[in-house]
Amino acid sequence: MDSSSVLVASLIVGLVLMAAVHVPQAEARAFFVFGDSLVDSGNNDYLVTTARADSPPYGIDYPTHRPTGRFSNGLNIPDIISERIGSESTLPYLSPELTGERLLVGANFASAGIGILDDTGIQFLNIIKIFNQLEYFQQYQQRVSALIGAEQTQQLVNQALVLITLGGNDFVNNYYLVPFSLRSRQFSLPDFVRYLISEYRKVLTVILIVLVTYPSAESAQCKISEEQTQHSGNLITHHRLYELGARRVLVTGTGPLGCVPGELATRSVNGECAVEPQRAARLFNPQLIQMISGLNSDIGADVFVAVNAAEMHMNFITDPQAYGFVSAKIACCGQGPYNGLGTCTILSSLCPNRDLYAFWDPFHPSERANRIIVQQIFTGTSNYMYPMNLSTIMAMDSRT
Repeated sequence: MDSSSVLVASLIVGLVLMAAVHVPQAEARAFFVFGDSLVDSGNNDYLVTTARADSPPYGIDYPTHRPTGRFSNGLNIPDIISERIGSESTLPYLSPELTGERLLVGANFASAGIGILDDTGIQFLNIIKIFNQLEYFQQYQQRVSALIGAEQTQQLVNQALVLITLGGNDFVNNYYLVPFSLRSRQFSLPDFVRYLISEYRKVLTVILIVLVTYPSAESAQCKISEEQTQHSGNLITHHRLYELGARRVLVTGTGPLGCVPGELATRSVNGECAVEPQRAARLFNPQLIQMISGLNSDIGADVFVAVNAAEMHMNFITDPQAYGFVSAKIACCGQGPYNGLGTCTILSSLCPNRDLYAFWDPFHPSERANRIIVQQIFTGTSNYMYPMNLSTIMAMDSRT
């Protein structure tokens, strides 16, 4: 064997050895998603629940043209955010495909039907409530640590982008679910909104503590109680701020609850947005922004970013033609008035061109509407994104 052949053979052996000891590296920014059906990418497909989107025509415009568990004709908001940041979509945490290097992209823990409150969505049977989603997140970190080591895992979480979407179901599938519901007898609407905001603040605090300290959700709740007592509301002590890294948590408010086809079909007068659910959204969203501002002040950093989903939706609801829609009142898939009754099934009325409809089914935007919402998440003014939009966040974090 001549010297050149020996050199080639040595290089091949070296490459094989390097491959054998390769440790995956987390290069792109990880993305974690928590919440309800607006952001669920298929976790409920693995549960015994009635809150599922695993049958046609769901997924009709997804690249595979098959149902994926997303409550959409195609991509949902997390998918489009991933697309915009140059990453592949996060897989549902319960997916058996979420293994190996795919873990480094992040994970979607969302579950259709859940709310801020534990009693929201109980009619759907088996769903992943928000604190259970956080327990799964701890499991996720342990799995990643086994893959790339504790130090790399901490770096991945430190630089993560987080999206949480909660609140709508607490009204639609709890307070207003039936006349004289337990919660509506317990609270007036303004008092219920204040209660929800206080509970949402606890959820956001637990998320941040879990991100910083990697406890289980249960122990994190205990931690909150201790820190509330010891620090008079300053839930994250300033000596931990250096651990926050470039973490950002996008927190969406509710959409315009009274204007979705499902509410128009059951509560509307003459096709106008239903008064009571719309009143709920108008009370909830400003208080959410105020709460987030106060929480950031307590932390001493703009970790949480409020996404004003109601205003984003109202743009194309009030003037659908300006956004290329023929309708923002009629769902593409459904039955009854406004296609707003029941669920979207193979027997439902189905529009031929989903891009012309703002709503895919009685409660969820179409993929095209989701793209308009994500555009505002990236570039919207402070009326839509407070205190800053995602493009600004990414530019700032790239310099840290």
